[in-house]
Amino acid sequence: MQTKTTDRPFTKVVEKLRAAGVRPTRQRMGLGKLLFEGGNRHITAEVLHGETEEAQMNISLSTVYNTLHHFTTAGLLREVIVDSVRTYFDTNTTDHHHYFLEKEGCLQDIPEGDINIEALLKAPAGMKFSRVDVIIHVAEDSLEEH
Repeated sequence: MQTKTTDRPFTKVVEKLRAAGVRPTRQRMGLGKLLFEGGNRHITAEVLHGETEEAQMNISLSTVYNTLHHFTTAGLLREVIVDSVRTYFDTNTTDHHHYFLEKEGCLQDIPEGDINIEALLKAPAGMKFSRVDVIIHVAEDSLEEH
């Protein structure tokens, strides 16, 4: 019995890559499956590389980095630079802002509408905002009320 195309394990990933103009190589399909089949996520190259090792994929950290940047250029990911040593890749490519939870070392989306940039400031005369990225660093409050 022949399997329908939609039943194949990489069908959705291949379609997503091709729609973005990315050639679906074996490594890109494997990384794409880890990235895109499980909801929106914020991930570092190192964490994704760890996931490839757990899945017994033979993909180097260098290839993970290159693929993440290629996916970002193609519009499949959004790069979020938290500071000089931390970069995350977001599968949600819509314009939105983030909390950086310092203790956990992770990003969390700020709900849409919680920040209104236009209410805070105006673009220079004759210009408009093309994109605004807000990252709010959040630390634990050490002064808990009793």
